Amino acid sequence: MNQYLITAYDYTDNGALDRRMNVRPHHLDGAKELKESGNYVLGGAILNDDKKMIGSVMVLQFETEEELETWKQNEPYITQKIWQSFDIKPFRVAVVG
Repeated sequence: MNQYLITAYDYTDNGALDRRMNVRPHHLDGAKELKESGNYVLGGAILNDDKKMIGSVMVLQFETEEELETWKQNEPYITQKIWQSFDIKPFRVAVVG
């Protein structure tokens, strides 16, 4: 399995947080499906100083680049314009003791 670190930052317009909260159940449904299929390693929200969500970090794993591309085409935070920018880097979770 190839692992990937996804770092994403939300749009900053006035409606950005409301949009995120409206789309969030669909995003979490997708994360649940990823977990059930063994593709989800970890994930969570990036918070600002006021503890409001402003982005996301995820570690996902896929057998092929095509599976990664399929995820990107179906991820609600991408398709519904929640993430203004996102970066995907190859990653390897450290095995500790």
